[in-house]
Amino acid sequence: MSNTGTTDENEREEGLALQLDFDKVAKIGRAGHQVVPVVLQDADSGDVLFIGYANEEAFRATLERKSAVLYSTSRDVLWHKGATSGDVLELVDVAVNCEQNSLLYKVRKAGQGVCHTTDAEGNTRQTCYYRSVVSPDELKFG
Repeated sequence: MSNTGTTDENEREEGLALQLDFDKVAKIGRAGHQVVPVVLQDADSGDVLFIGYANEEAFRATLERKSAVLYSTSRDVLWHKGATSGDVLELVDVAVNCEQNSLLYKVRKAGQGVCHTTDAEGNTRQTCYYRSVVSPDELKFG
């Protein structure tokens, strides 16, 4: 159930075994990253596309570019969504929660999809939430 880092990346992204990384936030803290979570939501459909993180530089770059720029906690770099894939997310609105410790980016897709994974036909997925939880140990596509 928990991901300890020994799971093959492809199995985690394409498999049907539920392997939640309950240590993700603690890893970010231990590494000293100064970030806030960012929910990326389709401005038109309301679908949640994925959750990322922004440091101050990424946040300012997002406002400046008017497209989603995030901070990769695993690679320790700024990440302009779509810079290599073409799947840019154009910024429509930014909201902050009551405690000012998370952001909501309402965006519009300017490319083919959103997720870095692809479906069985090789198409970029429209959201990173492409599996549903069946039980504490199992997922299903759909």
